[in-house]
Amino acid sequence: MDQLEPEESQSAEPEYQAQTATLAEVQLAVEELWPESLAEEWDAVGLVVGRPAAQVRKILFAVDPTLEVVDEALEWGADLIITHHPLLLKGVTSVAANTGKGQVVHALIESGCALLAVHTNGDSAVGGVSDVIADALGLEEVKPLQAARHGLPEEGIGRIGDLPQAMQLGDFAALVFSVLPAVAGGVKVAGDRQGLVRRVAVCGGAGDSLLELVQNLGADVYLTADLRHHPASEAREGRPGGRPYLVDLSHFASEWLWLPAAAQALGNVLGDQGFDVELRVSQVNTDPWDFILTPGEG
Repeated sequence: MDQLEPEESQSAEPEYQAQTATLAEVQLAVEELWPESLAEEWDAVGLVVGRPAAQVRKILFAVDPTLEVVDEALEWGADLIITHHPLLLKGVTSVAANTGKGQVVHALIESGCALLAVHTNGDSAVGGVSDVIADALGLEEVKPLQAARHGLPEEGIGRIGDLPQAMQLGDFAALVFSVLPAVAGGVKVAGDRQGLVRRVAVCGGAGDSLLELVQNLGADVYLTADLRHHPASEAREGRPGGRPYLVDLSHFASEWLWLPAAAQALGNVLGDQGFDVELRVSQVNTDPWDFILTPGEG
């Protein structure tokens, strides 16, 4: 009797079929990476617009939920925008379309695109905004500046660590400038250009509320955004050698660095769960400043 060949259906391996995630399933993945419990009490994170049962095939990451970002997302066909900054951080009594925020809400709902905010939970979590800055600068032995109230020891606001070797402040500022996206304000520096720095504190976004803590931790230089005149001036007065030196960044630029890393992290989690989702980082520069004049320019 001739030997029977095995049927193809018996020998072939089953084909892998990726699934489409729902918004609720994406929310669970976001919670795994950036738990809402890490958000500051004053913050407003999580889902802003969207139906949990809606399908999500395309996700756009951005710093700010501006109208231009929404237009970019809708033109691409995004089902979800994940922004670092909340749209409705302060209470509102209306989302009528005669205001900027109202126009954003209407555009999102009318197009069926969801919006989700990952703010101070994205700052505090491992791999968050300040971790990405620390990695870009090559810092070692990195720890949080301020430990999270409800988190792991490595979670919290800001980071402090050491450069592999000491370098002049001017060279450090040039390194910072080289890793940031181009913005009108550039990088502002307070301190001796030739002064040596090694211990570095960083905080993405506005971080002058942490100045005293940074001083107490013995940082040589503090890198953050939106440094106001009086806190910066007071930090320089009466300090040995004028330390910590200060490096003031664009708020947008300091937080944009996190977006590619965040998109990759979420893509990895969703991919491991068998979901087929396309992720993209917004190319819209939402820094509010268009140009700057410096001494010597006409």
